[in-house]
Amino acid sequence: MTRGLTRHPSRRKAIDHAMWLTFEHRMDNIHYGVIESIEGDHLVVPVEHITFKGEKFEELPSDHSEMTYDHIQRIRMAYEPLPHWEVIAGMLSITDGEVLRFILAYRVPLERFIRYELAGRGHDENHQWVGFEQAAKMWLT
Repeated sequence: MTRGLTRHPSRRKAIDHAMWLTFEHRMDNIHYGVIESIEGDHLVVPVEHITFKGEKFEELPSDHSEMTYDHIQRIRMAYEPLPHWEVIAGMLSITDGEVLRFILAYRVPLERFIRYELAGRGHDENHQWVGFEQAAKMWLT
């Protein structure tokens, strides 16, 4: 693996990785894309990478709202899961089953819990300190 380039045998995992890297490097305005290599695997590279200029990149989805159970199964069964998926899966794995069933049964708005937590940390969407008051205005409206 060279700097700025990773290989994945799975197209789906490469797309997930490109989406995460684009999010992670949003402050530097670096966007990542996926290209199929001549070996048939999938390369994740910065879209502006000089070596790949003019290549046709995979079109990345704008979000994960259409994630399927098959996609989740592949994430959970991966030998080397992407770190962000490992954290998310871990949070759910250690949560008591009755709590998970309660969340589903009563449609607990997890997005609001997340927004409340982020407001309490005092940072904006780019993890820049803005203070608790400004963060509350941003996250809780």
